[in-house]
This record gives sequence, C-alpha cells and structure tokens, in this order.
Amino acid sequence: MYRFATPLAFAMLVATGAFAKDAVMIKEIVVETDLEAIVNPEAAKRYGTLATDLQGAIAARLADRIAEDGMTLTVDISEAELSNSFTEAAGIADTKLVGDIKVAGVASNALDNVYTLTVSIEQVRLFFPAGMDETTLTVSSDEYYTSLIAAFADAVAVRIDE
Repeated sequence: MYRFATPLAFAMLVATGAFAKDAVMIKEIVVETDLEAIVNPEAAKRYGTLATDLQGAIAARLADRIAEDGMTLTVDISEAELSNSFTEAAGIADTKLVGDIKVAGVASNALDNVYTLTVSIEQVRLFFPAGMDETTLTVSSDEYYTSLIAAFADAVAVRIDE
C-alpha cells in the first residue's frame, strides 16, 4: 500500500497546482516596428500605428499582470513580412503578422522566454465581427487590421507563462 500511496500523493500535488509556476508579471511592454524598412508605401501607411495599437492591445490583455518588479515584454515585428503580406495578397488569405517575442528580466539569463510568433488568417478570422463576409475584406480594411491586432495580442497573452 505504501508504494501506491506515495506516487498517488505526488500526482495529487501536481494536479492541484502545488508545483504551479507563478504567473509572469510584466513591468513594461515594448513593441518595435521600423516603418522605414517597409518598402511598400500603402503598407507603411496602413501599419503606421501598429506598434502603438499592438502595445495597447497586449497591455489590455495583461492588465492584471502589470507590476513594477515584473519582466520586460518586447515584441519586434518583422517589417519584411508586413510588406510582403500587404503586397502579395490579393485578398487576406496570404497575410500574416510575424514578430519575435522576448520576455526577459532585469539581467538577461537562460530563463528568458524568446520565440517567434506568427498569426495567420486562421487565428485572425476568430476576431472578425459577427456576420462579416470574409470575401469582402482586404488587407487594408479596418476590420481586418483590428482583428489582426487582437489575434496577435491574444496569442502573446496566452503564451506569456510558457
């Protein structure tokens, strides 16, 4: 009976969250986009407020995690992908938003969380207004832009503890 009780007790501790990681707290959110690197003028105009909009959307989703002693969340958007998606997409099917995400403490160390995040139409369509006809959307539409920002911000918020 003792052999069974010990693994069972351990399994119950794990299941109840006794070993759960503390939630990552954030002190600063930095979104970097070099608009001068976007060679397509229409894309540069459409994404002119991307950094500010994305920073606000991420902050809204992480509002309960803002703390003075938290970590810094940095998002570096791929300007090449922004420009290419805008130029090459006849519709919205080929567009995507790509960024390198880093969650780091005061001193950079091996515990930093660094990854590349890509949000494509599959994730974005979940944020389209109800009843929206996808076939009428373009990459320059407000509805698509707002949904793209929301999908990316949600994906960042979901992965913050990984």
